[in-house]
Amino acid sequence: MASDLLLTGGTLLEPSGTFDVAVHGGRIAAIGPDLPRDGARTVVDARGQLVTPGLIDLHTHVHPGATYWGIDPDPVAWYSGVTTWVDAGSAGAYTLDGLRQAVRGMTVRVPVLLNIAAVGLTGRTGESKDINSCDVDLAIETVTANRDLVAGIKVRIDRETVGRNGIEPLRRGLRVADACGVPLMAHIGAGPPSVDEVLDLLRPGDLVTHCASAIAAGDAVVRPSLVDAYRRGVRFDVGHGSGGFAFDVLEAQLAAGLVPFSVSSDLHARSLYGPVFDLPTTMAKLLAAGLPLAEVVAAATSRPAAALGLPGGTLTVGAPADLAIWDVRDEPFTVVDAHQQRRTSPVRLVNEATYVAGRLLPARLPADPPPWVPLTAAQRSALSARTDGLRALLNTPLVGPDDLAEQFPRHH
Repeated sequence: MASDLLLTGGTLLEPSGTFDVAVHGGRIAAIGPDLPRDGARTVVDARGQLVTPGLIDLHTHVHPGATYWGIDPDPVAWYSGVTTWVDAGSAGAYTLDGLRQAVRGMTVRVPVLLNIAAVGLTGRTGESKDINSCDVDLAIETVTANRDLVAGIKVRIDRETVGRNGIEPLRRGLRVADACGVPLMAHIGAGPPSVDEVLDLLRPGDLVTHCASAIAAGDAVVRPSLVDAYRRGVRFDVGHGSGGFAFDVLEAQLAAGLVPFSVSSDLHARSLYGPVFDLPTTMAKLLAAGLPLAEVVAAATSRPAAALGLPGGTLTVGAPADLAIWDVRDEPFTVVDAHQQRRTSPVRLVNEATYVAGRLLPARLPADPPPWVPLTAAQRSALSARTDGLRALLNTPLVGPDDLAEQFPRHH
C-alpha cells in the first residue's frame, strides 16, 4: 500500500489498542495492525508512544501584531501537538480580513469565532462599550461572506467589556448566531452582568468558556443556573487563560457531576509564559483533578471538533491526517491554576511530533513577549536563560570534523 507516512506500533485510545496509521494525500488512509511497510515513503516507529488526533484548542488568540492578546501559534504548535487553533474573538467585522491574511501564513488550522464587537480585541478590553460596534446586520453579513473561516460567534460578558450595556451584546450575538446557524461562545467574568443572566440566555450547543472561573463564580460555585444550563445542553469549556481557571471551582463542579465538555487553553500573549504555557499543560490540570486520560484527550480532540463542526479530532480513515505523538511519562507533574493553587497530575504528556495533513511541523523559535505583557522577575530571568541557551546551542558547530563529508572533491 502506497503511503506518504506510516506510524508504526503506536498506542491509540480510540480505537483502543496498538495500531499502525498510514497517511496518504494528507488524510488517514488506513489503520490496523502490521500495515505493509512497502511503498511507505516515511516510516516512524511509534512503539511505546501514544498517538492521538492533533489537538484542537477551542479557545486561543492568534492575531499577533494587530491585537493586544494575539500570539503566533506556529512556534508553540510544533512542540505541543495542537494542530487546530480556534481564534476566539480576536477579530470582528472590521478586522476579520486582517486575520484572514495572517492565517494564510500559518502552518496550523485556524477557524474563527467572530467577535460580536466589530473592532474585535484590538485593545485589552472594552470592545462592547460602544453598542453601535455590536452591529447585528454587519455581523450576519460578515459570517455569510466568510463561511470558510468563521465557525461561530464570540461575546465577552463582564463589566469591563460591556460597561453600561449589560447583557445586550450577548443578546445581539445570539441573534447573529441564530440567523447564521452557528454556535456562540460566551466569556464569563466579573459582573455585572451576573453569570445567571448569561447562562439563562445560552442555547443547547452554545459554549460557556472560563466555566471553572473563580472570578465569575464568586461565592456560588455550583449555582442553579449552572446546573440548568448544563442539563439543557450548554457546553462547558475550560478556557484557562490568565484568570479563568481555579482548581477548587472545577473540583466542586466535578463533584456535582458537571464535567467540562472541552478543555481549552485561552492561550494568548499574557498566559503563554504562565500559568497556561500550552494546551498539554492545561490537560494535565484536568488529569490532576481526577479525570481519566481518554476523557481529557476527547475534550481536546473529538468534542471541540463536534462543537464547531470542524475537520479532524478523530483517527478514522478519510479524516485529515492531523496527528500528535506523545511520550506519556509516568511521573508526578506539579501544575498550578490562575490563583496559585497547586495540584499534581499523575502523568505528563510530552509531545514528540506533530503533523498537519500528514506533514511534520518544523521547529520554530518563539518571538520575544510584547512590551505590554506583565512578567515576574523569575519569568524574565527564565526567558533570558532560554535565549542564552539557544544562542549557545546554535553557536556550537552542529557536528565535529569527523562527521563531515567532502561535498565537492578536489580534482588534481
